[in-house]
Amino acid sequence: GNIIGSGIFISPKGVLEHTGSVGLALIIWVLGGGVAALGSLCYAELGVTIPKSGGDYSYVTEIFGGLAGFLLLWSAVLIMYPTSLAVIALTFSNYVLQPVFPNCIPPYNASRILSMVCLLLLTWVNSSSVRWATRIQDIFTAGKLLALALIIIVGFIQIFKGNYEELTPSNAFNFWMTPSVGHLALAFLQGSFAFSGWNFLNYVTEELVDPRRQNLPRAIFISIPLVTFVYTFTNIAYFTAMSPQELLSSNAVAVTFGEKLLGYFSWVMPVSVALSTFGGINGYLFTSSRLCFSGAREGHLPSLLAMIHVKHCTPIPALLVCCLATLIIMLVGDTYTLINYVSFINYLCYGVTIIGLIVLRWKKPKIFRPIKVNLLVPITYLAFWAFLLIFSLYSEPVVCGVGLIIILTGVPVFFLGVYWRNKPKCVNRLIGKPAPW
Repeated sequence: GNIIGSGIFISPKGVLEHTGSVGLALIIWVLGGGVAALGSLCYAELGVTIPKSGGDYSYVTEIFGGLAGFLLLWSAVLIMYPTSLAVIALTFSNYVLQPVFPNCIPPYNASRILSMVCLLLLTWVNSSSVRWATRIQDIFTAGKLLALALIIIVGFIQIFKGNYEELTPSNAFNFWMTPSVGHLALAFLQGSFAFSGWNFLNYVTEELVDPRRQNLPRAIFISIPLVTFVYTFTNIAYFTAMSPQELLSSNAVAVTFGEKLLGYFSWVMPVSVALSTFGGINGYLFTSSRLCFSGAREGHLPSLLAMIHVKHCTPIPALLVCCLATLIIMLVGDTYTLINYVSFINYLCYGVTIIGLIVLRWKKPKIFRPIKVNLLVPITYLAFWAFLLIFSLYSEPVVCGVGLIIILTGVPVFFLGVYWRNKPKCVNRLIGKPAPW
């Protein structure tokens, strides 16, 4: 439910733009799923070895110490999750408004206002009840899978009718531009945005029933192959109805697909995408608020964010901070540039966390590990991770440089807010020093 959000309806355009051919774009989608699977195997081991909510942040803090954990938390709270939420919310509004403005891009203000209304509504739901939030996630996950299943089925019907010219090897690998290694790295970044969320289950480990034995690894092992299958065949379906040029010129790929093939029922596509992204916003709010909660509990954020409602048992202050940060991000920035920012920082954090798995094996070889992956799994992931980051820096030095600067701005904040113990009383009152029991 967290993985499938707006990515599959936004990223196909970005992936195709950087690869220069249909065939290479499809290969990127399959490889993206394989890399996510390698990462999720490593996170499964970390999740059952260090069974704390907070995911990457909890593991990095436990293994590398407070500063490394704080920098990851800082970049996540400041840019990663608010940006992802903003992109998904804007996609939601664009698809909802597309039928109202069929011949043009929806107005900027209308799109922003609708995105904000959706975000505020789901913040209220998550603040009111954990059960409501999880029920919404279950229902909308089923809805979005049905929508993608419809696209895939229609795509297979097209193939059986012989409409697969763009998928034949001669056309699929007919490059209209020669992609550089840097272009391939950016294509992976665009595709990785669609797979982001594969690590989110680790953020709520403490709220899972029986995470060590069954639920955490089972959820991971089922979800990643299923999502990879769905994403790859959804892209194949797109190319049975659209040429690469039509896909690149479309502002709403699934809507264009529906208009070309579904006729009277073309309204199903924008509705389905809206349902999908609505569920995606709900999932990101649910998990990112738990990250704020975990950070505050460790003393890395104001203690107010570690508070939960006495009756509803929901982290309302953390939810409000996530909502406010997203509203600010939503008012600035282009969607595809935002995706590059968040994907780069995401991958940087993933790699540091998986390096932590190897370090933990060395530091604590005898700790109980219900799941223990072969060392080739994290090493393979890290080889790909290094390739991606190096060539992303080469291709987009400004985007990646700004991402690194955002992370490093957390260093003085850490020393002033966390490391400095004997702060004046007025500062402690401002940031919320935890009360002694």
